[in-house]
Amino acid sequence: MRLLLIRHGQTLSNVRHLLDTAAPGPGLTPLGTAQAAALPRVLAAEEIDALYASPLVRARLTAAPPAAARGLPVTVRDGIRELSAGDLEMLPGDAPEAAPYLRTAFAWSAGHTALRVPGGESGVEALARFDAVIEEAYRSGAGTVAMISHGAAIRVWTAARAVNVGIAFAAARPLANTGMITLAGGPATGWHALAWEATTLRPPGAPGPTGEPLDPTG
Repeated sequence: MRLLLIRHGQTLSNVRHLLDTAAPGPGLTPLGTAQAAALPRVLAAEEIDALYASPLVRARLTAAPPAAARGLPVTVRDGIRELSAGDLEMLPGDAPEAAPYLRTAFAWSAGHTALRVPGGESGVEALARFDAVIEEAYRSGAGTVAMISHGAAIRVWTAARAVNVGIAFAAARPLANTGMITLAGGPATGWHALAWEATTLRPPGAPGPTGEPLDPTG
């Protein structure tokens, strides 16, 4: 299966750099609405068979334009919502007090899934719910599936499940609003990331654009 993991369009909380993870969440800014409206053009080359979205307002609004353009229903699933910030909710993301959020989340990608965001979920819970939606989409038989989800959830799940994406690579590359990670594979065989936004990923040691080895696990 080809899997397109797409971050939602811009919200006011994104502009203010806030850890805003709770439901129902904010809507889109005018820029976020324009980003969502541009998705049908951005995805024009993809043969999308199914479209999923998180239940948070910003994800459903972002999914609406590509759904209308393709004549596809939007399958809303709670499992691909944002990673819960728990007690850190609405803190500025760059504040020292907010540091445990991403530090804990990327520790999950390294296998430390028993850790828990203060007042929030554990890695066991977070990865299991995201995995369940991926499994559902895979079992549907769809060739290409697009999922409108959230920045931290997408990056952490990809670092945990894609064989060619290292944690340092994922942690250093926040997704832009409506940024996309493209993967191929399946739950049983594993996932291989093909592209991270504009960066094309290759297996470790494969030649890069100017012939040098490119190791996306770094």
